[in-house]
Amino acid sequence: MEKKRILMVCLGNICRSPLAEGLLKSKVNPEEIYVDSAGTGNYHVGDLPDRRSIATAKQHHLDITDQRGRQLSTEDLNSFDHIFVMDNSNYRDSIALAKTEDQKEKIKLILNEIFPGENVDVPDPYFGGDQGFENVYQMLDEATTNIVEKLNNGTY
Repeated sequence: MEKKRILMVCLGNICRSPLAEGLLKSKVNPEEIYVDSAGTGNYHVGDLPDRRSIATAKQHHLDITDQRGRQLSTEDLNSFDHIFVMDNSNYRDSIALAKTEDQKEKIKLILNEIFPGENVDVPDPYFGGDQGFENVYQMLDEATTNIVEKLNNGTY
């Protein structure tokens, strides 16, 4: 059986998508599902996740320090089965890279996993305080749990 490939996408790939990647990785069998993350921008290529994302993950017994920022590429749209974006801006930027309808159909707003069809953004905690990172963690924890349920029941 070929591994399912899931990509988490935010703007810089240092705050939200690393948390989403770490959460989903902690909930799936790595033999069956490959999880990665990327940013629509190239601001933090090669960088560790934001120290506040690392600290928030650590408080929940997740280690995301093996991750490094990278930019979303057109190849990602081919190689990943599902691409979950953190907000509407990331959605527009990701869709703009897509060349085919098949690629566009892979791209989904992650919070539609909790609030179907509402197109709610995961707030970017970068300019806020530490509580913003915890709030983002909680949202992504619920969304990734719903993704796992869909993977397990064959919806995804």
